[in-house]
Amino acid sequence: MIRFVESAPKSVVRTGSETELTSDLTLQDADQIAQIFQTPLTGSYTWNYTEADKKLQKLYRLGKERNWNADTDIDWQREYPRSQAPMKAESENPYLDWAPFAALSEPERVRFGWHNHVWTVSQFLHGEQGALLVASQLVSCAPTHDGKLYAASQTFDEARHVEVFARYLTQRMGFMYPVNRHLKALLDKVLTDPRWDLKFIGMQLVIESLALAAFNVLKETTADPVMVELLDLVLRDEARHVAFGVSYMEQFVKTLTPQEVEDRALFAFEACRVMRERIVPTDVFEHYGWDADEGRRRFLAAGQMDLFRNLLFTRIMPNLNKVGLLPESVHAKYDELGLMQFAGLPSDGDIDWAALSQPLPGYDQDGKKVPAESGFFGPGETSVKTA
Repeated sequence: MIRFVESAPKSVVRTGSETELTSDLTLQDADQIAQIFQTPLTGSYTWNYTEADKKLQKLYRLGKERNWNADTDIDWQREYPRSQAPMKAESENPYLDWAPFAALSEPERVRFGWHNHVWTVSQFLHGEQGALLVASQLVSCAPTHDGKLYAASQTFDEARHVEVFARYLTQRMGFMYPVNRHLKALLDKVLTDPRWDLKFIGMQLVIESLALAAFNVLKETTADPVMVELLDLVLRDEARHVAFGVSYMEQFVKTLTPQEVEDRALFAFEACRVMRERIVPTDVFEHYGWDADEGRRRFLAAGQMDLFRNLLFTRIMPNLNKVGLLPESVHAKYDELGLMQFAGLPSDGDIDWAALSQPLPGYDQDGKKVPAESGFFGPGETSVKTA
């Protein structure tokens, strides 16, 4: 049975071992909850089957050649003790002098760290479901043959991403956080807007660009070896997705009138503003019963957190600039957020084909599995579990 709800769950959902966590949802409920959204999607046929864009052709072919399997390419059995912090090293902690955090014992502080980690990965999962839904819409409404083919291949990639993040949370962590309200608001807007190009802008240029940066940050800082393996595989897909979005939209934006460009530039700014709030873990503060506004203030005031936020936008801003969605009329708006400074950085439209063409860990250049005893692994890679 499926139970349809009016809004997304708001409390932490227990999925397994985290027995001390409680929720007003049962395990059975969590598996059957669905929320309906309506979209006036306008599809299109393409009667010219010529592959016109060589760059998109190459990205599509790389997607076919560099597929991976979560069952055989990730060693889900590798252990990492939950008694240790989830991050490699302590970064600046903006909560040290905050009374509710200061009152925690050391084990409780480690547990708080795991809650922050699970909240972050939960938002990755919810964002990837959004990407899955948007990519499936683009198969219908992308106006070119190249666009439809790539959107179809991306849909399969996004399905794998939903699979691995859900598996990590349900089997390895034992609980997950609900979708952050800011992320949910942007997903709702992107999914229900009838204009296919706004779906591209919202998902491929904003949400996916931020995810690409966030995945790279977590890969470098997490101490959980399974998360490192998982992110390495997901990142290979995401790099292609963002390159696709930049390449595709760069040509399309050139066909728009100045007013149409202005409208889309304002939409992109609002998406960036929302996503800037998305990275504040207010849901964790609320779960602990702490003052969420005070937690947000401390998070935003921390110098290290400011650097982290800015790092996430070093992907988005150059990509928006590359496609022509940073007209001078929006510069002041981005300056207020401290983001305009990143517009001149290299964009994902400047594709590193050598990096995208690298074989998966444990595979040779022809995409064939290399026996573990051969000692072949990619640069910096370790062995993975085989079937």
